[in-house]
Amino acid sequence: MSETINREDLYLFQTGKARQAYLTFGCHYQKKTKTHRFTVWAPNAKSVSVVGDFNFWNPLAHPMKGDKDGIYTIEIEGLKKGDLYKYYVEGYDGICRYKSDPFAFYAECRPDTASKVWDFDDFKWSDKRFINQRKKRQAIDQPMSIYELHLGTWRMPQEEEREFYNYREIADMLIPYLQKMGYTHVELMPITEYPYDLSWGYQVTGYYGVTSRYGTPEDFNYMINELHKAGISVILDWVPAHFPRDEHGLAMFDGTHIYDHEDPRKGSQPDWGTLLFNYGKPEVQSFLISSAMFFADIYHVDGIRIDAVSAMLYLDFGKQEGEYVPNEDGTNINYEAVDFLRNLNEALRTTYEGFLTIAEESTAYPKVTSDIDDPDGLGFVYKWNMGYMHDSLYYMELDPLYRKDNHGAIIFSMDYAYSENYILPYSHDEVVHGKGSMINKMYGAYDEKFASLRTLYGFTIAHPGKKLLFMGGEFAQFVEWRDKEQLDWFLIDQYEMHDSFHEYVAKLNEIYKAHPAFYELDQDPAGFEWCLQRDADHSVVAFIRKSKRGRGRKQEQILCVCNFTPMEWDKYLIPLPKKSKLTKILDSSELDFGGDGDVSETKVSTKRVKVPSEGKATYQQCAQISLKPLSVVYYKIEEVEKKPRKTTAKKTETAKKVTKEVVEETKKAEPIKKAVQEKKPAPKSETSKKEDTKETTKTVTKEKEQPKKKVRKTRRTNKNKNQGVK
Repeated sequence: MSETINREDLYLFQTGKARQAYLTFGCHYQKKTKTHRFTVWAPNAKSVSVVGDFNFWNPLAHPMKGDKDGIYTIEIEGLKKGDLYKYYVEGYDGICRYKSDPFAFYAECRPDTASKVWDFDDFKWSDKRFINQRKKRQAIDQPMSIYELHLGTWRMPQEEEREFYNYREIADMLIPYLQKMGYTHVELMPITEYPYDLSWGYQVTGYYGVTSRYGTPEDFNYMINELHKAGISVILDWVPAHFPRDEHGLAMFDGTHIYDHEDPRKGSQPDWGTLLFNYGKPEVQSFLISSAMFFADIYHVDGIRIDAVSAMLYLDFGKQEGEYVPNEDGTNINYEAVDFLRNLNEALRTTYEGFLTIAEESTAYPKVTSDIDDPDGLGFVYKWNMGYMHDSLYYMELDPLYRKDNHGAIIFSMDYAYSENYILPYSHDEVVHGKGSMINKMYGAYDEKFASLRTLYGFTIAHPGKKLLFMGGEFAQFVEWRDKEQLDWFLIDQYEMHDSFHEYVAKLNEIYKAHPAFYELDQDPAGFEWCLQRDADHSVVAFIRKSKRGRGRKQEQILCVCNFTPMEWDKYLIPLPKKSKLTKILDSSELDFGGDGDVSETKVSTKRVKVPSEGKATYQQCAQISLKPLSVVYYKIEEVEKKPRKTTAKKTETAKKVTKEVVEETKKAEPIKKAVQEKKPAPKSETSKKEDTKETTKTVTKEKEQPKKKVRKTRRTNKNKNQGVK
């Protein structure tokens, strides 16, 4: 950390350009003077002092010196790592408040709120190789299967005196689990310090400290380091949209609204009871951008997912008429927030190669994901596809009888799949507050629920876009997520169906990562082709996923077929673009996955089939498959190359050669012909001629009848023409 305060760094902070404000502000040990330097921004305060257990919380013991810009500083001797402290701020409004350090690296465990003296000199990283490979690992043409996790309730200690596991303990349990299940990334719900458990970390008071619920900063370092060594990337939920009104936090820090807006129509979020950041203040932009940079720099995280981006972008988000202030031109876009998001993405993506920024944005705001130099884009790498999540769950909650009338819900996502770089999330928000767990959202009785969820997950893995699943969904936990109890792990041990489903999700991740067709062209329409899009009557969809074309490598193609009804469609026809051989690589009806074992064909070859069309008949290659109830199957496609035909030129050349040989042979045979004619018997009678003619007519008639048999055979094949060929 910096030994002295650099005036240039202060200038960057005051102009919104700071990216490492944590090197200047907060508490830092000074090796030269063997003191701890405290620096805080409180521009409207009447006075500020440092209080703590080292001075018996006496406001008069260590007064800070402020400059004209409201930057207060002091150096204190004799402090040690772990000492508690706060700022005692006499505010502009005359009220004195004890405030936690906005830049504190560590704090007391709730309900206590004091900051702690801390540094990061003790931990030795060993993830350099992983960091160097991050750009390649996290490219958009690589697989991404994210496990969303709440640290406090994933697993909980059985001892009564312990509330939570330590970061290190969680790492040692979590890493082998993620490896077994085949996840590439883990996303942690907010671990920045927060006071209220039931906010799940989304109401932050400490933007530079990991929560003390699960251990120290070094413990968290250990967790990240070990995840990296295991090849697993780490994404943090990060919340720059709003903050709570807690007395010790950012609210009214110096007796004024330095972090939020003075006008409550701009500065409050009534739905959440929180305060909104004022992005128009350069110091606020510096504070927030430096927070995100801090976790990338100090903790080596690989990405952030920003919560509630819509609440940032729209002035009227969650507000009624009269509760917000529109722009002068009457629009509702928060242009200051747009500027902040662009600056944030540019800072992170240009400083850390391969770093991911992900937006939870629930509207159709344009160009959320874009290159950082796109003047019209926000610059995120990915966006959660909330539309896909809501539409697909709505569809699966329907009685299958009504799915044919709502077929658009399951196919509509492809109409906009390439408008952004998408992640397909089934997140924590969908399994709380009475919404039901993933398995309980599925329509039907016990077995049908599991079959439906297997089909949905199979469809999602094959659908363009990266993947995210909240914990518990991988073994079909029946109860909603409970934010005070651990997951129902006993289900896997005691119930075969849950254990089989658990294995199925692991198999899906294995297949997903093993086949480039599922991920290489997620953002390119060339990677997807519909085979059956509009067969609403059977509630069936079929499509092909394709990998990139490359030198020395065949393009991989995989057919995905989903039957969203509890009906079996026997001899169902799937049209394919070329003559092909299909080899099955996944069938959700397998016994090992909890199915009944009645599965679709293992190998299939396409046939040329007459298909309905306007005007004259057309023919197409089709695969005939027995589609099992509520199932998904994947087939690897191997196109059968046609034998090359002889060219017309070659045929003509051959014909000429044959003709020439025939002429020469004829000339040679002339003398023999004359001799034979002399010995030739008398002509047959007229009766014989008629019999010969009769026999010839019969032969011709039989030859003409042969194609008719083929036509009838084709008609029999077309009995199923209304099952799929649309």
